[in-house]
Amino acid sequence: MSGRVRILPLGGLGEIGKNMTLIEYDGRIVVVDTGLMFPTADMLGIDLVLPDFSYLRGRIDDIEAIVLTHGHEDHVGALPYVLREIGIPPAIYGGRLTVGMVRSKLEEHKLKDAPLRDLEPGRPVSAGPFEIEMIHMSHSIPDACAVAVTTPVGTILITGDYKFDQTPVDGRPADFARLARLGDEGLLCLCGDSTNADRPGVAMSEASVGPALLETFSRCDGRIIVTCFASNVHRVQQVVDVADELGRKVALVGRSMRKNFNIASNLGIANAPDGLLIQPREIEDYPDEEVIAISTGSQGEPLSALRRMAHGEHRDVQLHSGDTVVFSATPVPGNERSVNETVDRIFEIGARVITAADAPIHASGHGYQEDMKLMLNLTRPRYVMPMHGDYKRIRLHAGLAESVGIESERIFRGRNGVPLEIDADGARFGDDIGAGMIFVDGLELGEPDDAALRDRRMLSADGLVIVVATVSLEDGEVAADPEITFRGVPMRDGDDSERLIDEIADVVEDRLEDALEGHVREPALIRQDVHDAVAKFVFKRLKRRPMVLPVVIEV
Repeated sequence: MSGRVRILPLGGLGEIGKNMTLIEYDGRIVVVDTGLMFPTADMLGIDLVLPDFSYLRGRIDDIEAIVLTHGHEDHVGALPYVLREIGIPPAIYGGRLTVGMVRSKLEEHKLKDAPLRDLEPGRPVSAGPFEIEMIHMSHSIPDACAVAVTTPVGTILITGDYKFDQTPVDGRPADFARLARLGDEGLLCLCGDSTNADRPGVAMSEASVGPALLETFSRCDGRIIVTCFASNVHRVQQVVDVADELGRKVALVGRSMRKNFNIASNLGIANAPDGLLIQPREIEDYPDEEVIAISTGSQGEPLSALRRMAHGEHRDVQLHSGDTVVFSATPVPGNERSVNETVDRIFEIGARVITAADAPIHASGHGYQEDMKLMLNLTRPRYVMPMHGDYKRIRLHAGLAESVGIESERIFRGRNGVPLEIDADGARFGDDIGAGMIFVDGLELGEPDDAALRDRRMLSADGLVIVVATVSLEDGEVAADPEITFRGVPMRDGDDSERLIDEIADVVEDRLEDALEGHVREPALIRQDVHDAVAKFVFKRLKRRPMVLPVVIEV
């Protein structure tokens, strides 16, 4: 063992999503995953949340490679923004499907020249002082891999998302033998998925979902709409197989659903019999009992196909009484509210809803506690750093590591921005680099600004009052009547907005006269006086705190 290696998580610790980890040795870097997270309800106007990759700005020449464990958005979604802001590295590695999906994404962002490389599991490549090897794992998307990065200090294994599925639908279980050999060779550190650390037992096999879907669909008389992750190609394939067995046509609804199935079909990972697939616009041409639609929107995403169906806004599919909507997915933590709103709207229409709580129509792609113990026992790492989970799950994962015999001092419960440094003297946390998050608002990237988000929340709840005051530069007098404008300010019963505006105008005039007192003051001081007076008056009258925007015009 020589030198020192740093494992620096920029995302994925203390949260579920935006997974991104750096492995650094002698100033050289390998980046594993570049994920994103969707905004929470209080992030008003924010479209996407990215890991804070500021640490990499100006260091593109130090990056040997970016390695992608699989094609889910929480592991690859930030890649276009990283490449645009940081630069293009010598190579970007991933499995065949992962590379196919990422290539399509990068083309949309006009990044066609990115050096994407298929990296077959079990075929290591050199990248500066590192050796990179993909290890096949089972997950809810094909071509999921763990990444073993060997350094002069030792080998680090980042599991990515995984479970130990003994009967995967593609017939390719995780590479138990290679994981065990890593243990025999002496694994330096395991950075493991913690998503289901709170679930006892073993994760259900994906193969068990197909028969449950067949039984569920057989009891449906009308049209069936199945919603799942667009990237869950195995699930979509099982729905296609069941539809074929029941003699129903299949429509893929949602741009990402069609795109991902086409990519998987071109790679030979998915297939549909000739004549089975129809276009969404053709759904109305068939009797309800002869159609299954597979749709995006299992997480209640605002612009997803299912959400638009539920609100009567979809161009091709209008939900109606007699339809059955099957949620073949469970809400990602944080998405429960939007999913529940979508479900409730579907019930209001009169359609039937079936979820994983009603039938075994979903299998998680993440291992449960016994899967995690198996990973620990197979690889027998010297150090453990739980990843991919909130603090509760990270702590539970650490407890599982202790339960299989790993001493607590060799288990590191980290957080974003704090590197784990390992050398011949042992392992320890380094200095916090302060990694937070980056917001995508439209096409712009920006640092999170608490004041900006607070203003947006205030505007959404209590609205805006605009006050325009005109004062004379010559004599310090009010030169015109104040102009008052309300935008989105909720009124109480009995309140007259026009009368209230007149009253506010009187308050503004009184405050201006007091503030000016026959001489010209700094506009900033006048604005502050007007703001305070209007805010106090509006709260007294409405018990609301709208944003008050005073504008002082000097003539």
